Amino acid sequence: MESSDRRIRILEHVRERGELAVAELAERLQATPATVRRDLRLLEARGLVRRSYGMIAAVERSRFETPLAWRASSHPDEKSAIADAAVGLLSTETSVYIDEGVTARMVATRLPSDRPLTVVTPSIPVAAELAASTPHEVLVLGGRVRGRTLGAVDHWAREMLSGFAIDIAFLGANGVTMEAGLTTPDPAVATIKAMAVQVSQRRVFVGDHGKFGVTSFARFAHVSDIEVFVTSERLPLSQARRFMQYGSQLLRV
Repeated sequence: MESSDRRIRILEHVRERGELAVAELAERLQATPATVRRDLRLLEARGLVRRSYGMIAAVERSRFETPLAWRASSHPDEKSAIADAAVGLLSTETSVYIDEGVTARMVATRLPSDRPLTVVTPSIPVAAELAASTPHEVLVLGGRVRGRTLGAVDHWAREMLSGFAIDIAFLGANGVTMEAGLTTPDPAVATIKAMAVQVSQRRVFVGDHGKFGVTSFARFAHVSDIEVFVTSERLPLSQARRFMQYGSQLLRV
């Protein structure tokens, strides 16, 4: 197999599964692990995959996002701990923005029920879950609903969101770097996230360690826009300290 064809197939396999071990990739391609590692180094240099703890994960770029089922099942304990820590940041806030995405949805399920909050969200699953089982007032943004995430986007959602003044926003991202900031593959999603940043007094990022060091396509915030980054201890401390140099707090849980 030509090297270019092999790299295309590597991307196809990793994007289909979300994450694969090198040995499994080599077996699928009938290539040696050394050959696959050379291809992976090149793909990683191009920002198409990332290597972590012996696993290869697909980087979400324009026109590609990992399957929702894989995201929901990937690192559940890590995401659960992040959500618990994020909710602990709530103080006297009465209005909350909950982003679309798996970790943000976990934050929503942990919101305190002993006092009513006003929750604004583009996520249909988050809105349905909170409205059915909590005392909170839930405002779901209107607009086109993306089939991949069941989140509302486009100008209807943006205009509705622009009329609010929200105390705290819990935001996700597909990639976070010092240089590119917080990014996501779809510009329509980035527009909603950017408006949430603009109308919120406090902004909290929630996401697993794999989001860091990755650049997606559309930027919606700079690192300095985020008050607190909440992630896991799997993010190296040396990398975490870089973010704190910009005045942001970073919690590793």
